[in-house]
Amino acid sequence: MISFENALTTVLSHASSWGTERVTLLDSQNRILAEDIFSDMDMPPFDKSAVDGFACRMADILGPPLTVVETIPAGMVPGKTVGPGQCSRIMTGAMVPAGADCVIMVEDTVPEGEDSIRFTQEKTGKNICYRGEDVRKGTLVIPSGTQIKTSHIAVMASVGTVMPLVSKRARIAIISTGDELVEPDQAPGTAQIRNSNACQLIAQVSSVPAIPINLGIVRDDQEALRKILIHAFETADLVILTGGVSMGDFDYVPAIMKEIGVEILFKSIAIQPGKPTVFGRKGNQFVFGLPGNPVSSFVLFEMLVKPFLLASMGCKERPIQFRLPMGTDFKRRKSGRKSVIPVRIAENAVFPADYHGSAHIHAYTIADGWISMEADETEIRKGEWIDVRPI
Repeated sequence: MISFENALTTVLSHASSWGTERVTLLDSQNRILAEDIFSDMDMPPFDKSAVDGFACRMADILGPPLTVVETIPAGMVPGKTVGPGQCSRIMTGAMVPAGADCVIMVEDTVPEGEDSIRFTQEKTGKNICYRGEDVRKGTLVIPSGTQIKTSHIAVMASVGTVMPLVSKRARIAIISTGDELVEPDQAPGTAQIRNSNACQLIAQVSSVPAIPINLGIVRDDQEALRKILIHAFETADLVILTGGVSMGDFDYVPAIMKEIGVEILFKSIAIQPGKPTVFGRKGNQFVFGLPGNPVSSFVLFEMLVKPFLLASMGCKERPIQFRLPMGTDFKRRKSGRKSVIPVRIAENAVFPADYHGSAHIHAYTIADGWISMEADETEIRKGEWIDVRPI
């Protein structure tokens, strides 16, 4: 049995690329960027008005009324230079004309005859967004390794990146083991349960993003397990199994992995839940054997499998954590392993969720995140600050 920290180090040390591809801008959301994106122009590309108003010279605003020489809508190149005692009516986002060094807001003016206005305030800001003040041409705007969000889509569109290079999505085979399992659309018989792990893992894999391949339920039979594992390695880059990895009489998975040429890198982690977790490699393919209890498979996917997938796709971002005080005292009876506890957040404090153990996946529907307690740590006192990882 190895520590969770050593398990994570082992997993990440085996991360390897599945290649890259170009996709359309609108298909790139949530993918991992595999190239640096640079601006191909200054942003803004010209001095533009930040308000609707009148472009003029600051030196003239407290003098006689200003003569309006033209109207400049957004998208039009000004045709006239603003001279002393003159102004141009201008719309938000429009190009500021030559000669003007400020824009007075329309609400700070009153008309003076048909073609002139008067400034009614004592002072004004410049109200100009200057060329290149946001981004200069050639500036790195999104680095490689970024997971593309909606704001990145807008940035890429603004610099003309319409076919970004992204990491390919891994194909992930998902296998559920156990004679007790039936599919979610079936009514369980006596001593049976519905297969929730596969649906959970499909959703988790899809969110990475990677491509889930659901290979269904395989019974606790050595030959059936051997066949499905061989098929999985023929089909996918990574295999995830749930169940069949602990010390029970019918837990054949680690032995069969070895039979088909998988090098077992570890098969037990000092963590609760999730102790009987297996990680192995077969050439350039990998396999995770996760415990069958749904909380264990959910948590270990988030803590081990997801970091492996993201690292293999070159993602440089790390899971978000923040610190909050405990809202109540918390004690645990067993402290031999690192423990993961679902928590709720209320009034800027952390409270343990109602949680009955690794089969109680319902606890995670009311949890906002989880906290960790290290081995030999038995108590967290009210008011003590602790790291929280949001779900």
